[in-house]
Amino acid sequence: MVEISFLTESDRASWEVLTRGKDTYFEVERSDDDYERTWRRLLDDEQIRGIAARLDGKMVGVAHYLFHASVWYAGKCYLADLFVDTEIRRRGVATAMIEWVARDAKERGFPSLYWNTLEDAPARALYDKVANFHKGFIHYAYRRDANLDSAPR
Repeated sequence: MVEISFLTESDRASWEVLTRGKDTYFEVERSDDDYERTWRRLLDDEQIRGIAARLDGKMVGVAHYLFHASVWYAGKCYLADLFVDTEIRRRGVATAMIEWVARDAKERGFPSLYWNTLEDAPARALYDKVANFHKGFIHYAYRRDANLDSAPR
């Protein structure tokens, strides 16, 4: 049975192993300072939370999420990261973590839970089952270093 709880100080080493695994999987490079800053925020910030999933006492999954205001609706909850050890996948761990986050968000007054994923992510098979809908949005990220002066107007 999957056990889920909020991250605590004693989870740091296991959390970092899984989080670095997530970053390796998605080909993201971060500094040690990035991991330290994020760890502190997960433990100390009221709007940012982290949870761990355990099987037989071993941490096998992590999720990070945050609460934020919405212009048109009640507050929203953004599931920023969800990662399960590759050897444990397809045992219901990710589903249990999504359900945990959804319950926590609703209890705190943030009834809308959403997340992003890659178009070709294997996890989409799960997401298509647990999500109410997929609206086909395309994610854009503004590049601060872009030369906007040369862009057509």
